[in-house]
Amino acid sequence: MNDEIPETISTYLRLRGLEPSKRAKWRKRRRRGGEDDENQPFTAGRDPRSLGDALDVLTKAHGWEPQLAREDLVRQWEDVAGADTAQHSHPVSLTDGMLTIQCDSTAWAKNLSYMRSHILTQIVTRYPEAGVEGVRFVGPDVPTWKWGPRSIPGRGPRDTYG
Repeated sequence: MNDEIPETISTYLRLRGLEPSKRAKWRKRRRRGGEDDENQPFTAGRDPRSLGDALDVLTKAHGWEPQLAREDLVRQWEDVAGADTAQHSHPVSLTDGMLTIQCDSTAWAKNLSYMRSHILTQIVTRYPEAGVEGVRFVGPDVPTWKWGPRSIPGRGPRDTYG
């Protein structure tokens, strides 16, 4: 370096890159192998994503789509079946592709069985990941004497009341 320039100024100029140092000739900066596009700013794919997109990627990666679609179907039953129908029916189970809908009365169950194809089309169109293949409509739960280990064929104990 020049002897007339003080050492602090020569160090400053060398660090700023204005004056080459003696070691700069043999020491070259090593770069990473190849250009790493994902770490470069302002390149494609670096824009922030919305929270919904991030959750979609997460649910697909973990295989949660079918379960979430089933829960959406139950939560939004009114949109699928209609407001009047949803007041008198609700989904109770989904087993092996068969969705069971419980109705307030057997009359509602019978009327909805006539609308089975329309309701099934709505479900498959809106929630294809749910895996619904069929729909079954049942009436209200009532006690029965026809089942159990001590049931007998026939009319049953109806004449013992009173």
